[in-house]
Amino acid sequence: MKKTILLILFLFTGIVTAIGFGFHHLFPFKELPYDDDQKGLRDQVLIKFSHVVAENTPKGLAVDRFARLVEEKSDGRIKVAVFPNGSLYSDIEEVSALEEGTVQMIAPATSKLQMLSPKWGVLDLPFIFPNEEAVRHGLEGSIGKELLQTFDGTDIKGLALWSNGFKQLTTNEKVIKKPEDVSGQKFRIMQSPVLDAQFTMLRADGIQHQFNDTYSLLDRKEIDGEENTVSNIYSKGFYNVQQNMTITNHGYLAYAVMINRSFWDEQDEETKNIILEAMKEATAWNEKEALEKNKEQLQYIRENSSMKIHTLTKKERKEWLNALSPLYKKYEEEFGPSLMKEAIKLRDGNF
Repeated sequence: MKKTILLILFLFTGIVTAIGFGFHHLFPFKELPYDDDQKGLRDQVLIKFSHVVAENTPKGLAVDRFARLVEEKSDGRIKVAVFPNGSLYSDIEEVSALEEGTVQMIAPATSKLQMLSPKWGVLDLPFIFPNEEAVRHGLEGSIGKELLQTFDGTDIKGLALWSNGFKQLTTNEKVIKKPEDVSGQKFRIMQSPVLDAQFTMLRADGIQHQFNDTYSLLDRKEIDGEENTVSNIYSKGFYNVQQNMTITNHGYLAYAVMINRSFWDEQDEETKNIILEAMKEATAWNEKEALEKNKEQLQYIRENSSMKIHTLTKKERKEWLNALSPLYKKYEEEFGPSLMKEAIKLRDGNF
């Protein structure tokens, strides 16, 4: 009896399946509606942009502006997720992260790129830029172009050079006026052989440490001072743990905006053009904003802190330049004749 019931159930299931299959072909079901949102998710491009400074600095503001421009120009198809203040990677880690593709864009200080090519050290030569006009000639002219070309054949594509501003010296010792005033002191510097050589020449110790540890190092008095732009001295509150600042303009802080090459190569021409157009606009905006921010924030520090601020006189500046000029000879062979020739022209104002 049980066998008979099972046989009937089996035959009934087969008949229903066959009828259903037939009806499907005779009266096919209407296809599910197409979901535009699903297409949008598939087509959307996400760019993770990591940097290590505060959002109210020239670089932080330029990154945010670039992100907005990209989203506007692509009607939201391209999203730039910004990670400031070293929230993803420190300044020591970010280049490797870019090469590995764990982030798509970074904008490190040019000083840190000497591990990729020693030529980047040319921008760390002392007093290479006597004024803002020289900066523009250097970053936008033959030097900038040659430096960005050092990425050819690597996992990195260089998009632009951004500005922060001239570097100053801060310390808790006496006000720095002459080169010998830094002798015996410890200064936090970036990971740059040229910067290290500068402080060694001045008989000071250049301590190469990541940027976001600088405040705590100063606060614990593990170092005596640091070199940085006014905007970084302001945004990180270094003026709260340093007694003196000297406006030396002895160096310049610039950034190389870089994108992972494999990611770049995967994009269509429309996406590439949007990124390049937004980068061009953000770079022009950054140039003006950097000047204004450093000026405004220096005024704030003057008015709202107890810092003693000294500006080098022309005579004092000449003393510094004379003390550090041997570095140009030291790096002549390493940087090559074309870069060094342009560097000396900039330093001497012959551009």
